Amino acid sequence: MPETPAIPPFTVVTGTEVRRVLDGDERTVTAVVERAYRTHGAGDTVNPPSYFLRFPDRPADRIIALPASLGGESAVDGLKWIGSFPGNVGAGIPRASAVLVLNDRDTGYPFAVMEASIVSASRTAASAALAADRLTRGRGRPARIGFFGTGLIARYIHTYLAANGWEFGEIGLHDLSASSVDGFAGYLARTGTAAKVVRHERAEALVRASDLVVFATVAGVPHVTDPAWFAHNPVVLHVSLRDLSPEIVLASANIVDDVEHCLKADTSVHLAEQRTGHRDFLHGTLFDVMTGAVEPPTDRPVVFSPFGLGVLDLAVGKHVYDRLAAADALTPVPGFFADVSRHG
Repeated sequence: MPETPAIPPFTVVTGTEVRRVLDGDERTVTAVVERAYRTHGAGDTVNPPSYFLRFPDRPADRIIALPASLGGESAVDGLKWIGSFPGNVGAGIPRASAVLVLNDRDTGYPFAVMEASIVSASRTAASAALAADRLTRGRGRPARIGFFGTGLIARYIHTYLAANGWEFGEIGLHDLSASSVDGFAGYLARTGTAAKVVRHERAEALVRASDLVVFATVAGVPHVTDPAWFAHNPVVLHVSLRDLSPEIVLASANIVDDVEHCLKADTSVHLAEQRTGHRDFLHGTLFDVMTGAVEPPTDRPVVFSPFGLGVLDLAVGKHVYDRLAAADALTPVPGFFADVSRHG
């Protein structure tokens, strides 16, 4: 007879515990994210559209639900629930806060809830580092990187690039907030980087001076509109998704993480689709690049637009859970599921 499924113990994983697993192990996390991309590309995932909870009286704010199911060696189901409140930045706290729920595949019962802003930032940065590596293999690693937006996500991306062996001769910084630039410059100094750090007052100067451009802003509509800024054909990690005008998108080779996910919610590539009525400007997905099905060109800008897949959060979250379990560092919550008999 088949084994009767049992209700798994339930655990709360704090942000402190998440950091203890992930900090200093960025190469492993990047490999976890790469495996998740390959699993997704092979069709062994379920990744429905994200659901956006918006507020008529607070149009800049949103909370997003990312349900997903990941197959492969780290099979797990679950959901990330992440709030994006740009006004937090002015108060000196991060824009995003999140929790991740992991569900047992046999019973459907949740077996863990973990603080997930760190998971989310880590998978975003690992994805960016992976894309940077894959998209520059035909042109050599850039010596000049520019960060357009110098908040938490930019810091994580630099950390993951450095951990994966990237070195830069020059690091450019631009942000509407001078204090944010100061904070990022201070972070760079603490890393001991040998790179020359250049603060750019003008956005155009940053873009033109960078071979690898990282957009990590809270912009809700395009604010960079001149394709001439990109005439030197940089690789662009368009992590914040809504910075570039359709004109720039249409003048570039465009790589996305998932076509259906990325062409929605008024992202820059979605606006380009609305403008043209087609998707011919899409070159392919990161999985296509990883498998050799697509070769990124070198004669035009290459823009990577990652909408952010829930399966990546699950992969990193399950990695955290498994590492803690292996170290016997999980503390189940007694009696969390209190009424578990169908008939009393």
